[in-house]
Amino acid sequence: MRPLPEAVGALLRELAAPPRLAAHLRLVHDVAYELTQWLAEFQPALAFDREAALFGAATHDIGKVVHTAELEGPGSAHEPAGRELLLAHGFTPGEARFAATHGSWGEPAVSVEELLVSTADKVWKGKRVTDLEDLLLDHLVRVSAPGTERWEAYLGLDELLARLAGGADARLAFQAAYPVRV
Repeated sequence: MRPLPEAVGALLRELAAPPRLAAHLRLVHDVAYELTQWLAEFQPALAFDREAALFGAATHDIGKVVHTAELEGPGSAHEPAGRELLLAHGFTPGEARFAATHGSWGEPAVSVEELLVSTADKVWKGKRVTDLEDLLLDHLVRVSAPGTERWEAYLGLDELLARLAGGADARLAFQAAYPVRV
């Protein structure tokens, strides 16, 4: 499994983030790495910010440092809190946006980077969300890579997501091995 970006690791240490949160962010970051690697190979001419997507995956739930109940239960208060926390620690609005947008992937102006983070946040645990995957495919075919056949993009993406979802049990066990509280 790949390490988190150093700036993210330093922030998690500074905030005394719960170990379970750090494990979760690392897992989603790792899945996002696989997604962005596939995208770079599938569509090498595609202009997308891989580093932004990886940073977004590594920080998307950072607001759960503030809203710790959301580590074990539902809630979305961590989303705006995460954005504000990142901004307060000197990260740019572009970097901080992922904390606020990873749960709202259906918005009209969503970027491919935001769709990649949202997809990674679902598939790491084996969850496949058809509407989200369709939005990513639409973006790849119509916006990012005109001329690509939808079926071709679908087959490649579906194969990758099925493989990633297949590793969910091991990732869930890895995350569960870390305590929710410091």
